[in-house]
Order: sequence, then C-alpha cells, then structure tokens
Amino acid sequence: MGEKKNQSFNYEPLFNGDQVKQGRALQTFLQLYKGQVSNIVLSFIFFLMKHSPVWVIPVVTANMINIASAPDERNVAELWINFAVVVLVIVQNIPSQVLHVSYLSKASRHVEAGLRSTLIRKLQHLSISYHSELRSGKLQAKVLRDVENIEVLSKQVMFTFSAAVTNVVVAITVTAFRDGTMALFFILVIPLAIGLVILFKKRLRQRNREFRTQIEVMSGQVAETVNMIPVTRAHGLEDLEIKKTDSTLKDLKGKGYKLDIAEAFFGASGWVVFQVFQMICLIFTAYLVYRGQMPIGDIALYQAYFTTILMSVNQIINVYPQLAKGYESIISVSEVLFSKEMVEYQGEKRLGHLKGQFTFDDVSFHYKDTKKHVLNRFNLTVKPGECIAFVGESGAGKSTVLSMVVGFYRPTEGKILIDGVPFDDLNMQAYRQRIAVVPQNTVLFSGSIRDNITYGLDHVSEGQLQQVVQMANLHDVIAEMPDGLNTLIGEHGGKLSGGQRQRIAIARALVRNPEVILLDEATSALDNKSEFHVQEAIRELIKGRTTFIVAHRLSTIRDADRIVVMKEGRCVEVGTYDELMEKQGEFYQLKKMQH
Repeated sequence: MGEKKNQSFNYEPLFNGDQVKQGRALQTFLQLYKGQVSNIVLSFIFFLMKHSPVWVIPVVTANMINIASAPDERNVAELWINFAVVVLVIVQNIPSQVLHVSYLSKASRHVEAGLRSTLIRKLQHLSISYHSELRSGKLQAKVLRDVENIEVLSKQVMFTFSAAVTNVVVAITVTAFRDGTMALFFILVIPLAIGLVILFKKRLRQRNREFRTQIEVMSGQVAETVNMIPVTRAHGLEDLEIKKTDSTLKDLKGKGYKLDIAEAFFGASGWVVFQVFQMICLIFTAYLVYRGQMPIGDIALYQAYFTTILMSVNQIINVYPQLAKGYESIISVSEVLFSKEMVEYQGEKRLGHLKGQFTFDDVSFHYKDTKKHVLNRFNLTVKPGECIAFVGESGAGKSTVLSMVVGFYRPTEGKILIDGVPFDDLNMQAYRQRIAVVPQNTVLFSGSIRDNITYGLDHVSEGQLQQVVQMANLHDVIAEMPDGLNTLIGEHGGKLSGGQRQRIAIARALVRNPEVILLDEATSALDNKSEFHVQEAIRELIKGRTTFIVAHRLSTIRDADRIVVMKEGRCVEVGTYDELMEKQGEFYQLKKMQH
C-alpha cells in the first residue's frame, strides 16, 4: 500500500477501500488535497473579497431607501458615502475573482493530474491476476471518467458549495445584528434543506451507483468489441456484436433516465418549497413595516438576504447530485488505490551476477477463483546456462511455469529459488531487468520500429541496433519500410504482419543481452525461411544463458539440453530429444501426433 510517488503529488493512504465504502469518502477527498492548504486558504480569502458585493449591496440599498424615505432626519451626503462604498466593493471584484480562480485552479489541476498519475503508478504495481480479472475498459473509465467526476466534485465544493455555505452564514450573521427574530426565521430554512437532502439522498446515491456501474460495463464492452473487430469481421458476426452493444446501451439509457428523473424531482421539490418560503418572508416583513416595527428599507434588505439564502441553499441542493456522482467516483477510484492485490513479491535483495540456476521445489499453483491446480507439486532443477524446453498438451501448465519464472504469479504452495535465493527475497524489478521475454502474443506499442526494439533502454548504439536487426532477420522488413527503423507501426503494430511483429519482439530481447531468456512459442508466427534464420539467431543468443522455451512444434526444440514433458501440472518426463524418443513415452506419443 505504501507507494512511492512523484515529487508533485504525495499520496499516503489512511484506510482501505472497505472503509471508504462505509462512508469515509470525504476523508479520501480531503487527503487528495494534502499539501494544497495554502492555495485553498488564499483562494477562500479572495473569494470572500470578490463575493462581498452580494452582502454589501442589500445593506447599501436598505440604507439608501431609509435615507430617501426620511429626508428631514437624514443627510444627502450619506447617499454619496453609501454609493462610494458600493462602487469600490463592486470594482474590486475583477482582481479578486482572477486571484480566487488562479489559486483554486492550481490546487484542483494539481490534484487531477496527481490522481491520474497515482492511479497509473498503482496499476503498474498491482498483481497480474488483478489485471487479468478486470477489463481494461473498466480501468480506463476509472482513470478518465471517475477522475473527471472527482475534479467536478472539487470545483463544485470549492466554487458552489463553499460559496453557498458562506452566503448563508454571512446573511444570517448580518441579519442577527439587525433583527434577531428575522435571523431565527432565516435559520428555519436550513433544517428544511437538510430534510430534503436526507429524503432524496438514498435514491440519488443508488441511481448514481447503478449508472456508474453500467458505464464501467459499457466501457469494458466497447474496449473488448474494438479488439474483437478482426475476429468479428472474419466470421461475419457484426450483427451479433451490434446487438450485444445495443443491449448494454439500452440498460445504460434506462439507468441514465432514472437518474435524470430522480435529479429533476429533487431539484423541483427544492425550488417549490423555497419559493413558498420567500413569499412568507415577504408578507412577514411587510406586516412588520405596516405595524411600524421596521423601517421600510429593511424589506429590501431582508428580501435580498433571504433570496441569497434561498439561492444558496438551492445551489447546495442542486449541486448534491454532482456531489453524489463524485462520491461514487471516489469509491470507484478507491477500488484501485486501496487494492491490496499488490505485486506478488515484495523482496529487496539484488543479485550480483545472475548465474541462472532455478529450483522449483514442490510448486503448486491455482487461481484464486478455482481450486483446480494449474501446477501440482512441480519439481525441477535447472542448471546455469541450461536450455530447458517445455512440451505438453494445452492446459498442461507450460506457460504458467514461464509466468512463475518472470514472477507474475506466486506459488500457492512450495517455493522457487534463483541461484539459491528464494523469489520471496528478490527485488523483482531488478531481477526482471536482466531477463528477456518473447511472448506468444507479441505486444507492441504505437511508436516506431526503433522505439519498440529499444523500449526502456536509454543508450543503444546504431551498431548494436543493426546487429540485432540482422540476427532477428528484420533487415529485409526494414528495407521495405518508407522510413526504415523510424517507420511508425500503428497501434499494437497493426501495420505489420504477425511474423514481422514477432521478429521485432525477438530483436527487443536480443538487444538487451539478457542473462535469462524466456521464449513462449517465439517462432510460431514465422514462415519456414524466417524461422530458420531466427532459430540461428536464437541459437547464438542462448549460448551460456539459462533459457526456457515453450514449444508446440517439437521439431524446434531438438537442440534443447533437456525437454520437460508436462501433463496436468506435473513433470512426467525429462530428458534430451533422443532419450525421450528412445523411451517411447509421453513425448514419443506427442511427436507421433505431429506427423
């Protein structure tokens, strides 16, 4: 939970997500503004200055009416003094408004950027199982829509809510100095407003939660639909995807409609109640003037102040739906910020030279949502520099072993050691920087070929780059590109063929000169000619380095030092290619099926 943050934003969680759901979202919100107190205080001071005309004008108006209605008792100079005061108060609104917004914007923009940065940092440190269980579209909704809602919440609290509360306090205070009875009448509005909020609070929160959840579902489905377009188009299933999306959008429309109606009913109810109260205030003050208990000018004063109070309370009521949305978004974001599903290993030990000796000691593993073991009491010792190939039927646990070597998953039982050091003690980030992984599904980003090959490396000479290009059999591909290595490849490498993407992934591994290599069907997308050249490159690459290979085409692993045959998460056979063929066991049967 204790994340290292960038210098511009410091996030220190005080509690977990469950506590937030129990009503401590306000604490989370206040925590976001930690370090911005000076900007908030200065903004509030300038707000009081810029907003002062709202409170001064009714007093001046009442004074002028009272002066004008009693010329025998008052001096005309008093009119000019009141006029000068009100002009001065009005004119200062320009600089104070600019300064108010300036300091408030510094705080809110800092929090918005900092919160997104913190979310991205947290996502980088959450476990792989967390990411595999949560749709990427949902995460995008949290980072984009929910942070935006929290920003709106911030502005509503700072601009609208705080302004409204201040207006109510000032109006009641000034009124209390002039007439205590009127102040008590004004104060009656507050419990009425609170009662309205309490009456509608539960329904609004429920509608907001339903709508927010449906937005996340839709975001996840849209992201999935976009990724599935090639498959959908290839099988002529466009209408099916459209129906699925339309069904989700229909649910979203229904949830949005219910939310809009609830908000409309809430706002209209508040307006009607407060307009009735304003008329009661008017008739009450007129009656007091009629009885001679109040100067006539005070009708304008109290009517203006009561209008200010009503408008302020109405603002609070109208802004409550936005506050409810922001509250829901804080809970949504907290699901990520306070998640305890951190990376599996938290050790700090850094290895000097990585020899590459691996020990799997009675390793068992199953995903948390099932008791079925993917690995079941798996034992294997890998010597430094040894090339180990894993074969077996789909679901036998081959790729899971590679994920274990990378540290993506932690054994449910048993332990894994590297050079005699348990994985639990390792600084996993430092360890991973010294290994190279070529996955079955190549992951590229929308930059140039050069950027994808040198990803994460600051200094790669042109000579090194040309060498790995040759080794990965990429030279002919790059020669055909309009800008050579600087050619942009589109999102996820969409402008390249599967074989070309795979060769870029191999070049990315080669340029790192790793001490441990993991190849998960690394040549599966290559034609025979390209595969021959890449196999030659891999053969050079793995010399003296510990290598793990997962392969379905058994002919590609003939040169492996040992082949591990896996079945139902167990190691059932181990030996060289020739030894296993001679034994005529599981490996022999697999090989026969490929003829």
